[in-house]
Amino acid sequence: MGVSAANRNDHLELEAVVDAVAPVKGPVGRPRRRPRKLHADKGYDYPACRKLLRRRGIIARIARRGIESPKRLGRHRYVIERTLEWVSRFRRLARRYERKAAHFTAFAQLACAVICYRRAIKLDLLTHDNPK
Repeated sequence: MGVSAANRNDHLELEAVVDAVAPVKGPVGRPRRRPRKLHADKGYDYPACRKLLRRRGIIARIARRGIESPKRLGRHRYVIERTLEWVSRFRRLARRYERKAAHFTAFAQLACAVICYRRAIKLDLLTHDNPK
């Protein structure tokens, strides 16, 4: 996870974000270092972004400005938008109060842990018979 200024364009942070992705563990074998595909909106439609992903062996699924409909990548973007909405429910993260990026990152990680815990509890209740 990285923290940057709000006035920086997203495509300028792409390299740092892609390099910060943790290895993905599969069922067998060594972990993959990077994801196979990256879905992004029109804000990443720059030749430098496509070139950067190609060098790392990642398939770029980036909407093109002026050509593609914004609805085409919508089903993949919905997952991200939904997750960001869950995180923004934590008042401390909706507006950044911390001066240090490390403190903000810690609160964001804590919020993600709480979200995962609540989801796990909810899924556990749905999969097991509840004696209530």
